[in-house]
Amino acid sequence: MNHDLPTPSVALAIVAHPDDAEFQCGATLAKWAASGCEVHHLVCTDGSKGTWDPNCDQVALVALRQEEQRAAALRLGGGDVRFLPRVDGELDSDLETRSLVARVIRDVRPTVVLGHDPWKRYRLHPDHRSAGQLAVDGVVAARDPFFFPEHGLAHHRPDALLLFEADEPDHAEDTSGFEDIKTAALLEHVSQFVTTHDITDPADEAQRQRFARWVNGSLAAGGEIAGLESAELYKLIAPL
Repeated sequence: MNHDLPTPSVALAIVAHPDDAEFQCGATLAKWAASGCEVHHLVCTDGSKGTWDPNCDQVALVALRQEEQRAAALRLGGGDVRFLPRVDGELDSDLETRSLVARVIRDVRPTVVLGHDPWKRYRLHPDHRSAGQLAVDGVVAARDPFFFPEHGLAHHRPDALLLFEADEPDHAEDTSGFEDIKTAALLEHVSQFVTTHDITDPADEAQRQRFARWVNGSLAAGGEIAGLESAELYKLIAPL
């Protein structure tokens, strides 16, 4: 298992929904931001299906989730947040959307790209599969000059691609000392408390602390695999 890339000058996390980056690579992004990395987030859907309430106002939910995502990014150390014009649950790794992702990569020019592993076995959510494929395909398109010349942007080749949720991770980022920041970022996603955080009362501090213990436990479990106290795990693809 490899440990710790050099702090990238620019990092881009490409995810399916608001809160995916915080769950999967939040502590890594916080660590890099603390060392001077410029962090960017690309969220591929509007998060409009992120509720169990059949009477929810979806237009209001989209606006709220974008606000929460920007607040979470600030918690991790700042960084630009962009949203693709795609509906939650309907993301596809088609050529048009690949072009949008490649354009962001060429514009941001990240040293490291992070994304869902599209080859994870038995994955249920189609958006996670498609977002992972878009990250991989977007990197390939962005790096080669004859893909999407209509962008009018210079091609860009990142140094590395880190895929989270991998079945066979081979890279660990030491996240010791950044557990609380990851938790704080996740707690900005109040709209997701019931569906993903198992918090039924936002004012219940005991439930918040239980969630914090879960976050710490998941990082400790990653650390145990990697021989560290705390870690987020990835499949590293480099060079690109």
